[in-house]
Amino acid sequence: MIHGSPYEPFLPDGGRDLPGSGLLHVVVAGGGIAGLTTALALHAAGFDRVTVVESSRESRSVGAGLNLLPPAVRELDALGLLPRLEAGALRTRELRYYHRSGGLIFREPRGLGAGYRWPQLSIHRAHLQEVLAEAVRERLGAAALVTGVRVTRVEPLPDGRPRVQLEHRDGARRGRASLEPDVLVGADGIRSAVRAALNPGEGSPPWNGQLVWRGVSRMPARAVGSFMIIAGDDRQKAVVYPMLRSGNDVVVNWALARPADARDEECRGDWNRPVPVETFLHHYEGWEFDGVSVPEVLRAADTAHEYPMVDREPLDRWSHGRTTLIGDAAHAMYPVGSNGATQSVVDARALAHALALHRDPAEALAAYERDRRPATTALQLANRRLGPEVVIDLAHERAPHGFTDIHEVIPAAELAAIAARYAATGACEPTAVNQGSPYTVPLGALP
Repeated sequence: MIHGSPYEPFLPDGGRDLPGSGLLHVVVAGGGIAGLTTALALHAAGFDRVTVVESSRESRSVGAGLNLLPPAVRELDALGLLPRLEAGALRTRELRYYHRSGGLIFREPRGLGAGYRWPQLSIHRAHLQEVLAEAVRERLGAAALVTGVRVTRVEPLPDGRPRVQLEHRDGARRGRASLEPDVLVGADGIRSAVRAALNPGEGSPPWNGQLVWRGVSRMPARAVGSFMIIAGDDRQKAVVYPMLRSGNDVVVNWALARPADARDEECRGDWNRPVPVETFLHHYEGWEFDGVSVPEVLRAADTAHEYPMVDREPLDRWSHGRTTLIGDAAHAMYPVGSNGATQSVVDARALAHALALHRDPAEALAAYERDRRPATTALQLANRRLGPEVVIDLAHERAPHGFTDIHEVIPAAELAAIAARYAATGACEPTAVNQGSPYTVPLGALP
C-alpha cells in the first residue's frame, strides 16, 4: 500500500470510495498536456471523481515551445483558460516558409488573421502545463493530481474495468498499490505504459534516422521577426518563432532537424540529452531569413537538448473495455504542422463529451475512438510525408540553388492546395472551426 501521499485515502476500497457525486471514477495516467486537459474536460462535463497520476515527483519546466492551433485554443477557451494562457504567450499571426538560400516560398496568415474566431498561440510548454495543473487543483482539488506515481501494469477485469497496478516513488521510499477505477485513460506519452499493456510486444517508438535539437533563446525584439519561420532544404530544417515578450526582449523558441551522422547513432536511445549548441551550429551557418539570423538565435540559447525524431505506428484500436488512449500515447506523430499538442487537447474534449453522453463507459470509449482515431491516423501519415513542410522539399528539388520568383518554381495554386489539404486533414479549416466546439456537453446530459 502507498503511504504518506494524497493517494492513500483512495486505496482501501480499490479507489472506488471517492468523495463526489457518485459518477464514474476516472484515473488518468499521465500529467502532461493530454492528461491535465482530460481532467479539466471531464470536470466541465460534470465528472468530479477524477484522479491524475504523474510519474514525475514535481512539476518541472520541461521542453521548449509549441504552437496551439485554433481548434485547440477553441477548446481551451471553452474551459475558461484562454486569458491565463495568453498572459504567457504570443499570438501567431503569420507563418513563412523559406528555402535555405533565403528565398521566400510561401507565407500565410494564421489565427485571427486567417479568419478564425480564435488565435493561434505560440507558448512555452511549461507555461501551458502550469496553467492546466493550477486549474486542475482549483477545480478538482489538490488530491486530484498525484505526483511520483506511475502505472506499471494494467489487467482487464471480467466486467471490463481495469485493474491498475501503481508504483509510488518518494526518494528512497517506494510503495505499490492496486486500483480498480471505472475508466482508465492512458495519457502517458509516446512511451506509454498503458499502451504497452494493451499492445504487448510493440516495442520502442521507431526512429527515422533524424535528430532534433530544441531550445529557447532570449533576444532583443529587433533581432527577431514577428512571424514564424520554417526553413531548409530536402535534408535539414529550422523552425524559429517568438513566444513571449519580456520588456524589450523576446523569448524565442527554435527547433532544428537533420539526419544523424554515424557518430550520432548513440542518440537512438537518448530522449532528452543536453548538448552544447556548438555540436550542431555549424550546420546552420549563413541561414538568414528576412533579417532573422538562425545562428544568432542559436548562440543566444542557454541550453539545447537533442532528441531522436520518432513517432508511433497507427493503431487499429485504442480502446479495450473501459481503458483507452489519448494524445501521444494514442497517436504520437512527427513534429510537423503544430498538431501534437493541438490534437491532444481536442482528444480530451472529445473523450469527456463521449463519456457524458453514453451510459455504458465502454460504449463511450468506442464512440470517442470512432470520432478521433481516423483523423489522427490521417495526420500521423501526413506528417510522415512532411505535411505542409513538403513545399520546402519541392522548392529544393526544383531549384536547389535558389530562385528569384517562387511561382516560377511552384505555381501559387499548387502552394495553396498543399496548405489547404493539410488543414483539411487536421480539421482545421476556418469554416469548420468557427462553428464552435462540437464537444460542449448539454445541461443534464450525464446518463
